[in-house]
Amino acid sequence: MQGNNHYDRSLAPTESAMSSADLDDDPEQSTVLELEDIVRSYTSETAVEDLSLSVGTGEVLTLLGPSGCGKTTTLRLIGGLERPDAGTIELGDRVIAGDDGTFVPPEERGIGLVFQDFALFPHLSAAENVGFGLSEWNESERRARVEELLELVDLADHADDSPSELSGGQKQRIALARSLAPEPDVLLLDEPLSNLDVSLRVSMREEIRRIIDETGVTAIWVTHDQEEALSVADRVGVMHDGHLQQVGRPEKVFERPASRFVASFLGRAGFLSATAEDDTLVTDVGRLDADALVGVERSDWGTLLEEATVDVLVRPDDLRVTPTTENEADGTITRRQYQGPSFIYRVETEGGDTVQCLHGHTEVFDVGETVRVDLVANHPLVWYPHE
Repeated sequence: MQGNNHYDRSLAPTESAMSSADLDDDPEQSTVLELEDIVRSYTSETAVEDLSLSVGTGEVLTLLGPSGCGKTTTLRLIGGLERPDAGTIELGDRVIAGDDGTFVPPEERGIGLVFQDFALFPHLSAAENVGFGLSEWNESERRARVEELLELVDLADHADDSPSELSGGQKQRIALARSLAPEPDVLLLDEPLSNLDVSLRVSMREEIRRIIDETGVTAIWVTHDQEEALSVADRVGVMHDGHLQQVGRPEKVFERPASRFVASFLGRAGFLSATAEDDTLVTDVGRLDADALVGVERSDWGTLLEEATVDVLVRPDDLRVTPTTENEADGTITRRQYQGPSFIYRVETEGGDTVQCLHGHTEVFDVGETVRVDLVANHPLVWYPHE
């Protein structure tokens, strides 16, 4: 068990991953939307609890989490489709929902909504759908705005088409154009790609991000798709059981998850149980030096000794396996998953931990094969109290 540990010690941060929940990772831009201590309850459950969040001007923020975590309820509260039981929502310099009874109706908020089912009017043409919310504009301004947006979404040639004549991706772009037409302060997107074929989702998320960037609108994008959330966002917020667990830049949330739930929800997470012994942590796949962990300095080693056992987060690209004899093995391959360019091998260690290891598609090992597991991460590893 001589884990092949390679770490760039200069990357180690100064604060402990366990003490930086990152909930106050506010945007660098000026704030356009502010939620403070928001609560929304139903008869049998609390959907959103003590939620506070700032959104910067021109920012794309994704809200990510499993079904029932409160992300769509949060979107509906911002849009005015539901009223919070407590807390305050400010848009620009206006309170649009507050503890004092203030509640601005949806049509007066200056917020655009893009629904997952497109919600196009079947009896109107594409152009008429885009211009639907511009009834107070004069005819020439409305026509010019519709033409501008049809050009923006690359559907100028489909202005006279009915929704039934449009593909799923085209319907989504028309729905987006319609929401952008009144020049909203904030655009809300509720699972905008969930009704599209898998093959369309990647191209459409890039297209929607392009359109948002060109208009400069502030957007909040709700999704349960991790890859979608991480790829389109300036910042991502992860929700669980009505609570906002972490908010930050996608790479920060993925690489330095503030809770075990965030670590487990984003990507493939494995946890190596580790016991402090002298000045190292002993795992089933070798020893870890203190400098290999996020935020652990020599002066903090006593904290780990007090924990007795901690769990170290490892992802598939942090590990490699090598077939070996049973006497020298760290574990056994229990599953092999082919992904085209790569294999993911699930390994159960001698001590009972389960981890996953990434290999190229030419590195083929058998289920049941005994293997040595090497740590090849070139970054500090995050740790959590043992469960």
